[in-house]
Amino acid sequence: MPVVNATVAGIFEEIADLLDIQGANPFRIRAYRNAAQTIGALGTDLRALLARGTELTDLPGIGDDLAAKVREILDTGKCRTLEKLHRQVPPAVTELLRIPGLGPKRVRTLWQELDLHTVEQLLRAAKDGRIRGLHGFGPKTEEKILASAQTYLGGSRRHRLSVAAQYGAQIAAWLRSIAGVVRVEIAGSFRRMRETVGDLDVLVTARADSPVMNRFVRYEDVREVVASGPARGTVILTCGMQVDLRVVPESSFGAALMYFTGSKAHNVALRRIAQEKDLKLNEYGLFRGKETVAGRSEESVYRALGLPWIPPELREDHGEIEAARAGTLPRLVTLADLKGDLHMHSRASDGHASIEEMARAAREHGLEYCAVTDHSRRLAVAHGLDSERLHKQIAEIGRLNERLEGITILSGIEVEILEDGTLDLPDSVLARLDIVIAAVHSKFELSRKRQTERVLRALGNPHVRILAHPTGRLIGEREPYDVDMQRIIRKASAERVALEVNAHPQRLDLLDVYCRMAKEEGVAVAINSDAHGTLEFEGLRFGVGQARRGWLEKKDVLNTRCLPELKTWLRRN
Repeated sequence: MPVVNATVAGIFEEIADLLDIQGANPFRIRAYRNAAQTIGALGTDLRALLARGTELTDLPGIGDDLAAKVREILDTGKCRTLEKLHRQVPPAVTELLRIPGLGPKRVRTLWQELDLHTVEQLLRAAKDGRIRGLHGFGPKTEEKILASAQTYLGGSRRHRLSVAAQYGAQIAAWLRSIAGVVRVEIAGSFRRMRETVGDLDVLVTARADSPVMNRFVRYEDVREVVASGPARGTVILTCGMQVDLRVVPESSFGAALMYFTGSKAHNVALRRIAQEKDLKLNEYGLFRGKETVAGRSEESVYRALGLPWIPPELREDHGEIEAARAGTLPRLVTLADLKGDLHMHSRASDGHASIEEMARAAREHGLEYCAVTDHSRRLAVAHGLDSERLHKQIAEIGRLNERLEGITILSGIEVEILEDGTLDLPDSVLARLDIVIAAVHSKFELSRKRQTERVLRALGNPHVRILAHPTGRLIGEREPYDVDMQRIIRKASAERVALEVNAHPQRLDLLDVYCRMAKEEGVAVAINSDAHGTLEFEGLRFGVGQARRGWLEKKDVLNTRCLPELKTWLRRN
């Protein structure tokens, strides 16, 4: 079975969940969770790393035992440890952990006391009033569980963009290897670089004699074939992701790519324009009666509608058609535009590599400069730096800059914003750094007013130059904390502080709508990896995708500047 990084990470995460439900050793549980996080954040396929000679034990948190399990999963698609746990705990029970308010202890109680295995069973038990009598629950908890379970079952399952990218890349490569296949493209929300993807829409052109559809439904990773026909097929992968394949003629490929890229609102607007011109637009092409006007390429369809080609990331009917008509579409930032990365961590705090190793990795990714921004002292779980350790790190960076070629390291800190809005380190220390980024990592539950005032006060500190991951969200895990982003963006404008688009696949924070607000207010945006290891710079492409969804151009992005221009900006108070 094809195995991607997300497969390995998912197996390790499930092992950790099952061990947690059993009440196993916390250190063992944490080892699996850390390994899952490390592998899930890798921007390079594990097989590709092994082919390059990288040892699995070189990866942070991967010892000999876990390395052996990774190889077992890569070779077989399975893990004996997980299979053993499945014999001890029903595998469906882990899904209960996805319900807000249910931790491992409560899930264990629900399973052992009420024999609940699934979310559907949980919902029935809550409706019947059987949960409130359990120790540690009660009527209010039961009511919350009922609401959460209903919300969970009512929503469609979505996958993080980075996870969808792994499965998409593998299935696209496999399809391209099939005889007669000419072209393969992934459309849908994936092509629009949405933070999460519901399913993968794959378009193919192929010769008439190509066995592509027969091969598609027999793909090794298919768990279920939903539909199969001469030109259309739908399958469910073992991870639960749906993949829709459509084989289209070359003459219709552009129209089909446009149609299946969406969004629905963008497509509706385009069809309205076509109707105004007495034309008909659908997935097969643009027609005047029975005559085909365009369809071979997206450009030809847009041109026939009187519009320039619109980048997929903008196709949300949020003003892109009006901008296209007016000739004011933005020239969106690209990955190649980035000259540096202003947020990364070393082994000094919670990173997994030395400063020199991180700098060399940044250089290998084509960057000219990088900023080491380890955590400050208050974030004890990340071994944050106090003033003394930070002074030593500044000196180390100075020595590295004297001998490293092709990359300049900036000294920095990701300083904690305390509950009252003050910073975790004194101004006298912050003044010695090239760059200071401020961040919230605690007290997410503060009221909107208090949380907003907290951030506003931090932005008023003259040493703060960037606000990191401004909403604090973790996709699918933690909602953004409640702040007035309009006030924060305007304060950032007044104080000449940049906002970060954190490219870590779990964050992709700033939201696209706030990127656009920042652009309109003249606030610079920094696209940063938040890398904790040398293999995480690959994630910058997802941050660029988020910035493009927010209409950002090269001129709007702080770290597209060359180093002298950046230093001038950083010195500006």
